[in-house]
Amino acid sequence: MTNGQIPKKMRLGSNEDDFYQRLQQQRRSLPIHPARGRLIHEVQRHSSVIVIGETGSGKTTQIPQYLYEAGLHRNAVIAVTQPRRVAAITISKRVAQEKKTELGHLVGYCVRFEDVTTDSTKLKYMTDGMLLREAILDPLLKRYSVVILDEAHERTIHTDVLFGVVKAAQRQRAEQGLKHIKIVVMSATMDVDHFSKYFNNAPVLYLEGRQYPIQVFYSVEHQTDYMFASLVTLFQIHKKEPAQKDVLIFLTGQEEIESAVKSIRDIAKEITGAPNLVVYPLYSSLPSFAQMRVFQPTPEGCRKVVVATNIAETSVTIQGIKFVIDSGMVKAKVYNPNSGLDLLKVVRVAKDQALQRTGRAGREAPGICYRLYTEDEFETFSNTTVPEIQRCNLASVVLQLLAMHITDVAAFDFMDKPSPEAVKKALEQLELLSAVEKRERYKLTPLGRQMAAFPLDPRLSKVILTAKDFQCLEEILTIVSVLSVDSVLFTPPNKQWCHENFIDMRNMKTAQEVRRQLKEICERQELPIQSCGRDTVPIRKCLAAGFFMSAAELQREGEYVTLSTRKVVSIHPSSVLFRCKPGYVLYNELTQTSKCYMRDLCVIDAEWLYDTAPNYFRNKKPGR
Repeated sequence: MTNGQIPKKMRLGSNEDDFYQRLQQQRRSLPIHPARGRLIHEVQRHSSVIVIGETGSGKTTQIPQYLYEAGLHRNAVIAVTQPRRVAAITISKRVAQEKKTELGHLVGYCVRFEDVTTDSTKLKYMTDGMLLREAILDPLLKRYSVVILDEAHERTIHTDVLFGVVKAAQRQRAEQGLKHIKIVVMSATMDVDHFSKYFNNAPVLYLEGRQYPIQVFYSVEHQTDYMFASLVTLFQIHKKEPAQKDVLIFLTGQEEIESAVKSIRDIAKEITGAPNLVVYPLYSSLPSFAQMRVFQPTPEGCRKVVVATNIAETSVTIQGIKFVIDSGMVKAKVYNPNSGLDLLKVVRVAKDQALQRTGRAGREAPGICYRLYTEDEFETFSNTTVPEIQRCNLASVVLQLLAMHITDVAAFDFMDKPSPEAVKKALEQLELLSAVEKRERYKLTPLGRQMAAFPLDPRLSKVILTAKDFQCLEEILTIVSVLSVDSVLFTPPNKQWCHENFIDMRNMKTAQEVRRQLKEICERQELPIQSCGRDTVPIRKCLAAGFFMSAAELQREGEYVTLSTRKVVSIHPSSVLFRCKPGYVLYNELTQTSKCYMRDLCVIDAEWLYDTAPNYFRNKKPGR
């Protein structure tokens, strides 16, 4: 050290100390901080605790730290589950900063196809699906001293199964005299009595949040076109309100949002005497760099407009929002076990979702929410969101439960039981995929146990395991990996090759990582990784082995019908096959909008379906 200069390394350390001090001040200023002692006391006293706290109270980042600092981890791991991988990753990064540790050491995360933890990790943020996969190998969850189930009100299919698995682990550990496990259930809103009763009359703790008064205005009459109504409402606000008062609009999906964003930008060009508009979309498949734009401060003299899916209801807080425009609609999976169709449909929100959306307008100051439905219509909404487990295909869930040696799936301790028809249909589908066999009870076949090793939809697992018979596992791994991530098609402003080929670099990188891990699972199962070269027939036959229940046949009238249920469907306009009319196709997903559209298609021959599942197609008569 010369000339009295401070070495660069020391200067950085000083800055880091200042940053750390600011983080600690922010921690102490959170609404949850005064409740720290009471929270620790209640968790110490009870085996299960319910915590209700609004978004912004600090419950997700602080409660795990409080329990760790109080020694409740007992040298084991505190698991914090999240429904979304993005939340698990971003929150763990924040907590690692607050604990002044490198991510992956004291604090880490584990999501599908990505594990950033070590043996020293004590605070582990993870998706609920990953904790479920651990339960397959260890139903007692012996690595964990506390399991925190966050965002419980979302009631995803994995969350609901996890409720039963963790509750059973708690009971069995007590019965066997093992170290007990604490359960903390957290949410911004939920049916408190229902949750408390399910978790053995657990006490409920309420946390204050930061919430300012919000005026709510309803539509005078029913809106037949909620997207048009949202644009009209936006520009009424825009013409009379000053700059810096930002707007959040809730719509249902990527295509709808991108269309609305384009319309807003086009209309704004024609308006004079109003602030400039900066408009951003926000949905889960948007690249991270584009998602982060919504959090940037609004430029001086401008108004920010964010057009979002329900991802903005609870997972994120966007600064500057003073107005919320709620379409009252959301895109949700709806499964009909009688028809066997699993549709992505636009449906009405529940009252609790509507209240969450309204609350986005009051995070920093008084705000206004415009609901694009009448007050009478609001009263007809269901009080809470229908749990996903009661409206989805259960094949994946049933496969996981059987892998955990839970043979009587219908008797499993679900908080809200799925219908017997849905469980029966799931077992039938798994039987058709040769994953289970029925003797006295259903049990996994050797193939089914192999399928359960993959963190995939059973159809995709079957495709991978079938690929060895067609010598095309090299290509199938790539196809399955791309189907396992958000769409890789996008027009990003970076990386020349991606830009020229309309490829989303982030999702493509994720697909590469998924492929790497799937390949490792295949190698552990000693599956030969071979290539079929340029011949696509083996690949398409292999896909037919897993997706034969998702086949459609072209009719003389030019429409398609599904072979399983004879439902009229169409090829989605975004498909390269949109202007083609192949005789038979497989589809990965059905989306219900103005029509029922098939997405992610593969052209097949009718006889392949017979070869794959002759019993299934004996009465369905494809090609006859």
